Amino acid sequence: MPSIKIAAATLNQTPLDWKGNLDRIKKGIEKAKNEQVEILCFPELSITGYGSEDLFLSYWYPRKALTQLAQLIPYCTDITVAVGLPVRIQDKVYNTVAIIENAKLKGFVAKQFMAIDGVHYEFRWFTPWMANEQIQLEFEGEKYPFGDLTFHHKGIHYGFEICEDAWRGDIRPGYRLCDRKVDLIYNPSASHFAMGKSTLREELVTQSSKTFDCYYCYVNLLGNEAGKMIFDGEIMLAKSGDLIAKNGLLSYQDVQVKSFFLSSEKQEITPILSKEEEFVQAASLGLFDYLRKSRSKGFVLSLSGGADSSTIAILVSEMVKRGIKELGLESFIQKTGISISLKGDNPEKEIVGEILTTAYQGTSNSSNETFQSAEKLAESIGAKFYNWTIDEEINSYTRKIEKAIGRKLTWETDDITLQNIQARTRSPIIWMLANINNALLLSTSNRSEGDVGYTTMDGDTSGSISPIAAVDKFFILNWLTWAEKNLDQPGLKWVNALQPSAELRPLERSQTDEKDLMPYSVIVEIEKLAIKDRRSPQDVYLILNDELDLDPTVLKGYIKKFFQLWSRNQWKRERFAPSFHLDEFSVDPKTWYRFPILSGGYKEELEQLEQL
Repeated sequence: MPSIKIAAATLNQTPLDWKGNLDRIKKGIEKAKNEQVEILCFPELSITGYGSEDLFLSYWYPRKALTQLAQLIPYCTDITVAVGLPVRIQDKVYNTVAIIENAKLKGFVAKQFMAIDGVHYEFRWFTPWMANEQIQLEFEGEKYPFGDLTFHHKGIHYGFEICEDAWRGDIRPGYRLCDRKVDLIYNPSASHFAMGKSTLREELVTQSSKTFDCYYCYVNLLGNEAGKMIFDGEIMLAKSGDLIAKNGLLSYQDVQVKSFFLSSEKQEITPILSKEEEFVQAASLGLFDYLRKSRSKGFVLSLSGGADSSTIAILVSEMVKRGIKELGLESFIQKTGISISLKGDNPEKEIVGEILTTAYQGTSNSSNETFQSAEKLAESIGAKFYNWTIDEEINSYTRKIEKAIGRKLTWETDDITLQNIQARTRSPIIWMLANINNALLLSTSNRSEGDVGYTTMDGDTSGSISPIAAVDKFFILNWLTWAEKNLDQPGLKWVNALQPSAELRPLERSQTDEKDLMPYSVIVEIEKLAIKDRRSPQDVYLILNDELDLDPTVLKGYIKKFFQLWSRNQWKRERFAPSFHLDEFSVDPKTWYRFPILSGGYKEELEQLEQL
């Protein structure tokens, strides 16, 4: 087999950004040409972006994608390029890869299996192609082969598995490609980021190259493409079971090209990151892309001094730190679109001060410790910090309702009401600050509290984007301790000294989150089984009774509380601000777990649980 140079290019694309998407593809081709690459593969649906959703169902959108392909073809002189796009044939839309060789279209490979689990709804948009079938597609007045195809280049026989195609076990296209004796399989993907997922992909790529005794090259999309899903831009090459090359993930660059000679010599292999490092890299990149693609001028955050809001403040700080390191100071400022004239010797803190505005909104129930925690953290990262109290507004609301109903509100009879009015009162004024700044308001709810509705609708759930809503609180608490030591964030020491509390009851009532709910470590175990694995209350108990050192009666109480609060609070989850998908599962009803707003609330199942 001749030793030729191949490459894969990852892209940070955006739906409906036709010119930008095409320019980034052209930039990738130009980089590949400069490296004397002969075959270049882009990710799945790279012309349109994977996150185009119901635009794929229209007639005009796939047709517009073909016009973009027509513009791209003449640009591909002296190189073979594989690029992803949707193609409509009559009433069906196919997810395809177009292969262009030396400025001539050679044909289209169509995806055979649709991703339909978790965040994926591909059957809504695309029709799977049948194995071994080929047709002729008319394009620009000529007919081209379309379907299950392979190609040749200088003695190299190559084919494609498109993302989900590779995850279908014994029925995947790779076996048929192996029967056809291909030398190289490309896997152009749009595989969403989740912590720990890179390990699974590495196993897939290496095992695939061994099973099919070929070169196997994987390439993924990059960045926060359309709002919720983040792509990590992973590129890998393996040969006969050995990983030859792997790039660094979650880049701030719009285009990355990684080239390889088809030989078994190993290149640099970037090690798999820890879950803590993956989280900060993905979430900070997600914020960066969300900021610039929404054309906003910064972020506003109600900084309580607690774990959730402090985590988000650190993520913004890390966004600036990592962006400057990778893009350079000038390029980072240009890409964010902010206007700033740097004055001191710490540009990172100056930029954070320009991008992030925080406010501590205290009440008579707030402690000096949380105020100090918020103030010290904001100061340490350079964020703008305001401080005001909202007791006057709370009292005004309370007096009005007391007059209307003819009685005083008390903590003994109106606990939830008195807690919620504080959280809700914080929302209008922080929204004002976001509007004044033309900024995004960052919501601070996490997944554990979303599970059980331990959030105030139109209070701490208010926001333009909810960066940590897909991450459990137990992870966040441990991550903050890790971040203080490993991210050089000394401002976190005040946060990490506190016990999580909503601080909505009078201080003498000693409110803590875990006292209100249950230990966060237990919530994690219950939600994994109940939500991720979709187990019944009885199954959850039987499994956890063996795994956790808890009194059976206490454990049953926790499980009962979880399922009751879960089913009661679906309406809240339907209204949460958009969130990033960061973990292996989430409670977002649009992108992972659909649940009825009205239900019987597991009444029979919980009665059966008590009988175990």
